[in-house]
Amino acid sequence: MTYQVALSFEDGVTSFVTVNGYETVADAAYKSRINIPFDCRDGACGTCKAFCESGTYDGGDYIDEALTEDEAEKGFCLPCQMTPQSDLVLQISGTSEMAKVTAKTYKAAVQDLRWLSDNTAALSLRIEDRGTLQYLPGQYMNLAVPGTDAVRSYSFSSGPALEELAFLIRTAPDGAMTGYLKDGAAVGDELELTGPMGSFFLRDVKRPVLMLAGGTGIAPLLSMLETIATTPQGHPLHPIHLVYGVTFDKDLVELDKLEHYAGVIDQFTFDYCVADKDSTAEKKGYVTQHITGTMLNDGDVDVYLCGPPAMVDAVRGYWAEQGITPENFYYERFAVGSTSSVKETVEEHEGQRTYAEVSGDNH
Repeated sequence: MTYQVALSFEDGVTSFVTVNGYETVADAAYKSRINIPFDCRDGACGTCKAFCESGTYDGGDYIDEALTEDEAEKGFCLPCQMTPQSDLVLQISGTSEMAKVTAKTYKAAVQDLRWLSDNTAALSLRIEDRGTLQYLPGQYMNLAVPGTDAVRSYSFSSGPALEELAFLIRTAPDGAMTGYLKDGAAVGDELELTGPMGSFFLRDVKRPVLMLAGGTGIAPLLSMLETIATTPQGHPLHPIHLVYGVTFDKDLVELDKLEHYAGVIDQFTFDYCVADKDSTAEKKGYVTQHITGTMLNDGDVDVYLCGPPAMVDAVRGYWAEQGITPENFYYERFAVGSTSSVKETVEEHEGQRTYAEVSGDNH
C-alpha cells in the first residue's frame, strides 16, 4: 500500500511524495530528490524533527534526546524513522530552497468564467494531466496574468479531488487580473499556475471547528468543506460552524454551495452577516458580533479565518477581549490594492507560528 505525504516547508511551498507502507518518509523524500535535513538517519540526532498536522503513522525507533515523549504526544515526529499508516501532512523545519525543492509550474486553460456579482468572478481552469497537481484544501496558487508580467495569488475554492480548478476573484481598480478578466478573457486562454503554496489548510477534525470568512476569503473554506463532504471526514464527530461576513449584499456569493454542504456534512451549520446598515440580510454587522460562546467551546476549538487585515485584527482582538485562546488558530489575510497586494498565511498552535508571504492580488 502507498500513501501520499505532503511536505509543507516554512516558506509556504508544499511538495507531495508517494511513500510505500514499508519505507520511511525520509527515504521516500530522498527518492524524490527532496533533501529533508538530517545528520544521522538513526533517530539519534533530531535534526529532521517535523510536526504532523494530519494523519496516522508508526513513529519508529529513536532516543529521547532526539524526540521526547512529550513532543511525540503533541505530534512531533522524525521523518527518518516514521512510516505512514495513512496520508500525512508534515510541517518541515526549513525552507524549500534548503531542501532543493521548487514550486511547480503548470499550463492551464480557461474552462469557464462566471460573474457572481459586478466585482466577483468565478474562474475555472483545466490542466492536461490533472493528477500531476496535488494540493491541500485551503492552499493557493500564483497565477500569471496573460499578456502582462504580473503574477497574482488566489486560493482554490475547489476541493483537491475535483477535476476542475476553481478560484474566486475579487476585482480591484486598475488591477492586472481585473483588466484581463473584464476585457480579454476567453474560454481556451492559456495561463501559467505555480504552486501549491501556503500553510493555511485543513487539518484533521479533532474538536469543534469555527470557520470565519470575509468577502472572497470564503474561497479556501469552500475547498475545505468540499474535502470534508467527500471524504470520511464528511461525518465528523464534532460540530463545524461557519460565519461569513461581507460589506454589501452584492458581495454575498456561493451561498448555494454553503446550503449544499449544510445538507451533506453532519453537524455543519453556517450564518452570514452584512455590514451595510441598509442590507436586507437578517444579520447585520461584523463577524465578531455573531460569534457565540457555544462556538468558542471554552477555547477547545480549531479556528480557520480568511479575510482582509482589518477583519483578522478584529478577530484577534476579540479573542483577547473574551479572554479565550483557541486550541489552534489558523488564519490567512489578504490586502487588495490597485496594483499589488500581500498574502500572509499564519498558523498558531501550541506556541508555534509560521508565515508565508507572496506578492499579488488575491481573493
